[in-house]
Amino acid sequence: MFSFSLPELTFAQLQAIAPFIGVGFAAQVVDGALGMAFGVITNTMLVSVLGLPPARASASVHVVETFTTAASAVSHIFQRNVDWRLFSRLVGPGIIGGVTGAYLLSNIDGSITRPFVMAYLVGIGIYLLWKAWKLDHGAAHRPARVIAPLGLVGGFLDAAGGGGWGPVVTSNLLVQGTEPRKTIGTVNTAEFFLTSAISATFIFNLGLGAFTIAAVGLIIGGLCAAPIGALLVKRIPAKRLLALVGVILIATSVYSLWKALS
Repeated sequence: MFSFSLPELTFAQLQAIAPFIGVGFAAQVVDGALGMAFGVITNTMLVSVLGLPPARASASVHVVETFTTAASAVSHIFQRNVDWRLFSRLVGPGIIGGVTGAYLLSNIDGSITRPFVMAYLVGIGIYLLWKAWKLDHGAAHRPARVIAPLGLVGGFLDAAGGGGWGPVVTSNLLVQGTEPRKTIGTVNTAEFFLTSAISATFIFNLGLGAFTIAAVGLIIGGLCAAPIGALLVKRIPAKRLLALVGVILIATSVYSLWKALS
């Protein structure tokens, strides 16, 4: 009367989920340490490899990020990587932009402006590399002046493009001269509230059927990696951190630009 079908099914499920656990882990280590790339990496995989429509892929990624950004936020707060004044000025506009972008992506094709955004981010990445090369170790950091509009645009592009909060917001704050460690920790912490609002909007417009089993693997991998990223950003020197952000931004943006134009 005993059946062996359940272990075989469980093993098959683990085999199917395992690659997504690996991708989620790697993407979250990069995102937690550099303040970007989780949404870009995972969204690109869901669209390019699995062939999901952009709206469904973005919805899946943001549901995953609700879990991973919560763990990342707790880790960054524990490591004292958060500037709460910057956080308070960033999170509100980010949520407004994210909800608007999620609503529009659920009803129209939001890929038209993506090539222009990616080209812009490539330019920002090159500038960050130049700034890292010129950075004096003793140079004082400056508070950001443009915050609310940046949060609004970053939230909108993140929802409409399936990833963009980190690349847009983190990179532009660093260009303004903010401290890399506090900037990355603050942007990651604010992202939890952004992704929660975006996910709720997608669920309202698309329903729970928009999500795939890949999300489970991405959540597991992302949760395991969250504390590592927060620890790395505290240990890496500002000059090297700035250079790494520039490299990752250029690499992900060039790839996304190539996919958008091909």
